[in-house]
Amino acid sequence: MSERTHRTARRVDRVHDRIEIGANAQSDNRMIIIPPGRPALTDPFLVMGEEQFSRPGFDWHPHRGMETITMVLDGLLEHGDNKGNAGVLEPGDVQWMTAGHGIIHREVAVRHEYAHIIQLWLNLPADRKLSSSRYQDLRASDHAAHSLPGAFVQVISGHDGFVTGPARNHWPVLGMLLTLDPQADHQQLLPGDQRAFAYVISGRATIGSRMVRAGQIAWSDPVGEPNEPTTLRFAAADSDRHTKIMLFAGRPIGQPVAASGPFVMNSQAEIEKAYRDLRAGAFGTVPRLTSGK
Repeated sequence: MSERTHRTARRVDRVHDRIEIGANAQSDNRMIIIPPGRPALTDPFLVMGEEQFSRPGFDWHPHRGMETITMVLDGLLEHGDNKGNAGVLEPGDVQWMTAGHGIIHREVAVRHEYAHIIQLWLNLPADRKLSSSRYQDLRASDHAAHSLPGAFVQVISGHDGFVTGPARNHWPVLGMLLTLDPQADHQQLLPGDQRAFAYVISGRATIGSRMVRAGQIAWSDPVGEPNEPTTLRFAAADSDRHTKIMLFAGRPIGQPVAASGPFVMNSQAEIEKAYRDLRAGAFGTVPRLTSGK
């Protein structure tokens, strides 16, 4: 929700450039936006990357104990998993996958042509890490979109004013895309106990009191109580083009994080069990055929 009334103003605590990795065996161009290794600073968010790829993409691989949120910026992304889910996502669509107890899936460019995506890993609390796996295709046309003076807001997850995003959550998270008109000003209302990040996809904006340009992420740490409303100010800096920003916010989980490859648990013992379960077939088998082959 966005309001012009007085609220506690949030600050931006840190701004980071994305890390340019370049090409590797899976991706034509890989960029790390939220690097792994310091979960206390990013809780409940774990890692986030931006990928541009054609082939081979990300073939069959497992996950457990977390959720992946994949936003398609350009091209066409095909998803398939061993729970029977499959789909092709277009620009503006979002895929929300709950790995939970265990899933094996693949993400490839349709017909090996091209896909440009952002993928965020969201942690789950200990009592929900082994939830049933779930897959949601959140089409751009289904986002809870609304217009405000100078801003177009697309809510993917959580509540913003009187609208609710389509994502079903195991951990409450606000997720949205903000498109700001040239030199527009926008005040975003956020609960005081939530950590927020804003990743600038295109353009430039003053966020809080910090200038943030495309390819940078700004963090705003919790500043108050659950029911205390706070505002984070966005002021588009460009005079001739729109500014697009990915904004997510969630309450920190505050639990130990043990991560190894595609698994995120609370202890090393749970990580070792995940690998044993995978080898024993507890995640299921890989489908023989998908439309991408």
